[in-house]
Amino acid sequence: MQRRQFFSGAASAVAAAAISPVAMAALPEAITQTSADTAAPLLPPNGRPYQPVVTLNGWTLPWRMNAGVKEFHLVAEPVVREVAPGFFVNMWGYNGQSPGPTIEVVEGDRVRIFVTNRLPEATTVHWHGQRLPNGMDGVGGLNQPHIPPGKTFVYEFQARRPGTFMYHPHSDEMVQMAMGMMGLWITHPKGRHPQIADVARDYAFLLSAYAVEPGAMTPKVAEMTDFNIWTFNSRAFPAITPLVAGLGERVRIRVGNLTMTNHPIHIHGHEFEVTGTDGGPVPRSARWPEVTTDVAVGQMRQIELIADEPGDWAFHCHKSHHTMGAMGHDVPTMIGLDHKGLVGKIQKIVPDYMLMGERGMGDMGDMGAMQMPLPDNTFPMMTGKGPFGNIEMGGMFTTFKVRKGLAAQDYRDPGWYAQPPGTVAYEWQGAPLDAQAPRQTLPGTAPGAPSVHKPAAGSGHANH
Repeated sequence: MQRRQFFSGAASAVAAAAISPVAMAALPEAITQTSADTAAPLLPPNGRPYQPVVTLNGWTLPWRMNAGVKEFHLVAEPVVREVAPGFFVNMWGYNGQSPGPTIEVVEGDRVRIFVTNRLPEATTVHWHGQRLPNGMDGVGGLNQPHIPPGKTFVYEFQARRPGTFMYHPHSDEMVQMAMGMMGLWITHPKGRHPQIADVARDYAFLLSAYAVEPGAMTPKVAEMTDFNIWTFNSRAFPAITPLVAGLGERVRIRVGNLTMTNHPIHIHGHEFEVTGTDGGPVPRSARWPEVTTDVAVGQMRQIELIADEPGDWAFHCHKSHHTMGAMGHDVPTMIGLDHKGLVGKIQKIVPDYMLMGERGMGDMGDMGAMQMPLPDNTFPMMTGKGPFGNIEMGGMFTTFKVRKGLAAQDYRDPGWYAQPPGTVAYEWQGAPLDAQAPRQTLPGTAPGAPSVHKPAAGSGHANH
């Protein structure tokens, strides 16, 4: 492992080498990951064993043991995140990425986190949802001094309860969180837990949103409502890795929300139960089956399901504009307007004019239909190809791929699902059906429509 480089893939399960007493007195190595691929789970090289998580398009931060304490080193710094192929955004994050690396510990572990600030302004780290000493809670000015640029602070506490948590600044957070400063914290149970089941696969990711104008690279930090880049772990479809599972496996998916709105997360083809929140495991008696769960701002939701239906199933936020790209939200409705012969004439006057929406927005999935290229470093509104054509999605969308015979530690994309013969929707080839769309008429003029009698002028209430 080279200094400040940590590569994804099967070799990412890094074992801690023997460390000299002199090295133990120094800072732990600041390990950096630059790849946006999903790293393999980091199997614990020491300490109590646990089933590690797989961070979607992310990675887990290695640690060193120092006199029984797990020591981590986070570096807050400017980063460049490849949100989608060819689309790069200037962000702030940790250890080379936004979101930062996932921190995994075990209930009861004593942890020590060194935080080095390489930002141009002060920062802190708040350990969202943790039970810890007040002075370690990370609210600048309230619990601790802000961490000045160039300085390193130390947080130390015990991981007191299992669950899914987050970390993020409480220092100029409007800017720092809008720039992508966030990460996941997973505390595994120290043994068998009555409310926590064993799973074959354990996925985790954060929901994040950015306002990046077409052609720009830096988010608008003062934006409050009109975001246009919606992501899972700062990646937008089709650049989000699929979640894969073997047929019949129990799967856990942990979702955290650090955007400025709620997200109804929906899965196709399966039902799940919410088995945990950032407050801890949900008692079994309080669970019920559903296919969508709303993840509000600042919340974690942990869902579990049995992957018992083979196929490629959509997994996405159910707010439709959150599964779109960066073209913005103030596009006029042009459905039904005939542009034939007008585009070339208009472009002579307005060179940037773009034809879109004449037949709905589905044409946006094919960039050729837009009749002009996008600005440099701009993510298309809808993109992504499937086995049957354009998927016409972007943003917070990926797939849940269930396959028979998938090896336990195999997280590779198995490719597109081959549906058995006779199980794909098809075009009707028989005689035309006797069905026509109803004629649209003015309100009140359709047969049988109720009529309204307007009283004559000056009649007062006589006609009531």
